Amino acid sequence: MSTTSRTAPQVVVVMGVAGTGKTTIGPLVAEALGVPYAEGDDFHPEANVAKMSAGIPLDDADRAPWLDAIGRWAHDRAGLGGVVSSSALKRIYRDRLRAAAPGVVFLHLTGDRQLIERRMEARRGHFMPTALLDSQFATLQPLQEDEPGVAVDVSGSPEEITERAVAALRRLAA
Repeated sequence: MSTTSRTAPQVVVVMGVAGTGKTTIGPLVAEALGVPYAEGDDFHPEANVAKMSAGIPLDDADRAPWLDAIGRWAHDRAGLGGVVSSSALKRIYRDRLRAAAPGVVFLHLTGDRQLIERRMEARRGHFMPTALLDSQFATLQPLQEDEPGVAVDVSGSPEEITERAVAALRRLAA
């Protein structure tokens, strides 16, 4: 996965429910791999942000243009590498991203619901309210065996999580 490896750098989609640390861990993983990072929330249309800010979960139709924008970014980074965050909670969302950028791999950040809720309550200025956490967990379909990716627990410091994530991604690439 690193830019010094013998294979072309891959595009990594950092996925998971809100509060798992995608925005914290994604840039750290990108830095460790020597590739650019893109914040998935920045790809949301304004209507999606308004809906989530109001505590209304997004539906599949709301997510389609967002996933397509992330998919275009990932496609454009093919062979160059990159890391982008996206909840990618359902298999159909990950399939849509893979259709746009067939080489993407997923880094699924997982964790105990209580830990994630505490982290969400501590953050400030984010449009996703803690009230939507239950809908996120209800929607989540973890990575399946046939999907390229790894799952990493989010307990510990950002540095510890990043170290585990990068090691898992490098094993996957090997």
